Amino acid sequence: MSLDSLATDTFIDRLGYQFKTPALLTQALTHRSFSGINNERLEFLGDGALNFIIANQLYQRFSKLPEGDLSRLRAQLVKESTLSEIALSLNVGDVLKLGEGELKSAGWRRPSILADALEAIVGAVHVDGGFLATEALVLKLYQEKLANIDPKTIDKDAKSQLQEYLQGKKIDLADYNVVSIEGEAHAQTFKMECVIDKLNITTVGEGTSRRVAEQQAAQLALEKISK
Repeated sequence: MSLDSLATDTFIDRLGYQFKTPALLTQALTHRSFSGINNERLEFLGDGALNFIIANQLYQRFSKLPEGDLSRLRAQLVKESTLSEIALSLNVGDVLKLGEGELKSAGWRRPSILADALEAIVGAVHVDGGFLATEALVLKLYQEKLANIDPKTIDKDAKSQLQEYLQGKKIDLADYNVVSIEGEAHAQTFKMECVIDKLNITTVGEGTSRRVAEQQAAQLALEKISK
């Protein structure tokens, strides 16, 4: 899990943003377990920028939604499981700098660490390139999610949405199975698969609990269905 130049270059290509100050990216990918100079301050900044950019997008896209519904939609888009899912798609875990304890407990796959790192990356881009660069990055990362978000699903989790869809199509409900459980008791990582035989769909979610992993697997299944 070393932040070598090849891994970093590959990550930058996936991210689609070239840092003028590369040290900011290094800091954004440095967990507090590795160094006193870490990503926590950038995470704070990125969290604020991300919330504003997503709020602005929802305000523009859904002109008739009341404030409460807009807030719930935003929460759905910036929650830990959504952030960690985006981080996984970028392979953020491959370039994280973690302390020995986090390496032993597979911290590079922990949703909370991935979500925090993604927010820190957003913060680093804001410091490095300003608001417009940050907005462009967030819109790129969220392009599919913003295009597919449905106000009717507010407050319905992914498993509930998937169940309603399958019931509406008279398709047998999805099966959720344990793929693996790794790590020590206090820091376990669960992998759960969601299987829909009739649609020939199998997805695998990951999280700090079975529920979180199942929700991620269900969300991935919904995304496959919508394509």
